[in-house]
Amino acid sequence: MTSTRDAYAVVMEAPRQLDWRCLPLAEPGPEDLVVRTRFSGISTGTERLFYTGEMPSFPGMGYPLVPGYETVGEVVQAGVATTGLSAGDLVFVPGASCWGPVRGLFGGAGSSLVVPGARVVKIHESIAEEAVLFALAATAHHALMSPSGERVLPDLIVGHGALGRLLARITVALGGLPLVWELEPSRRTGATGYRVVDPLESKGQRFKTIIDVSGHAPSLNDWVAHMAPGGELVLAGFYTETLPLNFVPAFLREARFRVAAQWHPSDMAAVRDLVESGGLSLQGLVTHRRPADQAAEAYEQAFSDPHCLKMVLDWRSLQ
Repeated sequence: MTSTRDAYAVVMEAPRQLDWRCLPLAEPGPEDLVVRTRFSGISTGTERLFYTGEMPSFPGMGYPLVPGYETVGEVVQAGVATTGLSAGDLVFVPGASCWGPVRGLFGGAGSSLVVPGARVVKIHESIAEEAVLFALAATAHHALMSPSGERVLPDLIVGHGALGRLLARITVALGGLPLVWELEPSRRTGATGYRVVDPLESKGQRFKTIIDVSGHAPSLNDWVAHMAPGGELVLAGFYTETLPLNFVPAFLREARFRVAAQWHPSDMAAVRDLVESGGLSLQGLVTHRRPADQAAEAYEQAFSDPHCLKMVLDWRSLQ
């Protein structure tokens, strides 16, 4: 590195073009932390779409960009206006915007980060690597929240990847008993407190609340066909294809649809409390690890290997 304010970062130069660069970090202000990264996760939802070029255009999008919103690191400098945090604290960072002309979408895949102290979550050393899952768990929790602010627990979850497993675990922790559909046989294992089945095993069953986290738009009408009268379908995946709704079955059921988007701070707080109380375990979801300087191989495997639930980049050798 050329200075103490430089950091290594994963850079998506263009779709399917991943680079490894040393970039200047933004100067920290009084409300900022400087965080030395230990681990960062790879999102097989959002980041995959940036990587493949399938992400629909939205404000702020463009290349080159630094991806990543699942970072765990150690505070090495705390601004004078930060509260409750100091050097040596371990924190979860849900992304950062500190890369100058290189876009930070979402900016967490770097060896060091400059981030507002108000954005991070202080965590315990015992869950350092697993805490990369906090944003995904908060996303799962947000899918449970109705517009009125009440939790609505699903009786069917579609998809048993990392997000689906977190959603099922949170549902069980809150007193629910969900069934999970999974098409990929290798992903039907690892359930605790709930069952995972092939959708064909649910012929004739009806469900009051269905949450999809698979993002498989062509299956929309299959989900509607299994809704109970007055039921709700929550779309918690990301859908790049047009959703092909067959209106008549939805009409006959008076079906309701809800889209769950970005998690809120209250979701993150709820997840933190569940983890700290022992109600939610994050164990067993990080299945693959690679040194951060092998990011190109890590991203390729994360997006192509069905056995890979969560890939983590290990940055410690670069410190």
